[in-house]
Amino acid sequence: MLINRKKEKTITAITAPVMLIAMLMIFFYLPPMRGEMGEILDSSFNIFYFHMPIAIVAYMAFSVVFIASILHLKEKSRTWDIVAHSSAEIGVVFAFLVLVTGSIWAKAAWGWYWIWEPRLTTSLALFLIYLAYLMLRQAIESPEKKARLAAVFGIVGFISVPLSFLSIRLWRSHHPLMFGGSAHGSIGGGLEGTSLQFTLMTNMLAFILLFLSLLVYRINNEFLKEEIDDAIYPQN
Repeated sequence: MLINRKKEKTITAITAPVMLIAMLMIFFYLPPMRGEMGEILDSSFNIFYFHMPIAIVAYMAFSVVFIASILHLKEKSRTWDIVAHSSAEIGVVFAFLVLVTGSIWAKAAWGWYWIWEPRLTTSLALFLIYLAYLMLRQAIESPEKKARLAAVFGIVGFISVPLSFLSIRLWRSHHPLMFGGSAHGSIGGGLEGTSLQFTLMTNMLAFILLFLSLLVYRINNEFLKEEIDDAIYPQN
């Protein structure tokens, strides 16, 4: 196994309380969010504290797929293929949650669950590309061929990650820009107030730990599955 069970349990033990604290901060610690004119925003805007960390984790997961795919092609190691596959599965779940939470936020901000603007469109494309990656793996029976083609797909498909992340900087977008500026002169809105920033950072940490916990569990389960298969169907 890539990571022993003791370390696996340690990561989980750390993740659970941090996640609980992060959720409690959103519902009981945050002051009311205010708009540009100082007006109190609807409580549905608090979805931002889920939406942004989930999006960052999705990008992280697909970055792991990219790196593991390169290492698999370089070293021809089954381990890196398992890491790439495991991270892709988790990333697809988080990418779907990005679309769901983003739609809820869009409804509160724009009055519509969906508009065809750059960030939403590239986020949808990102989700579909890695969903296709998983479908490709299901369609090929040969383990070696599956791993090789999936690695190539994981490398080429990674272009969708920076395109999604930079979309609101490269093209005109209704999506708020939290950090830095865009090519069209708009600047990031940012979060004013220690409590807002601290809550966001805590949720970022919580979701990153959740990703690591899920990744470790998924990788170890895949290794366990292979050990069982080898015991039942020993290779001659």
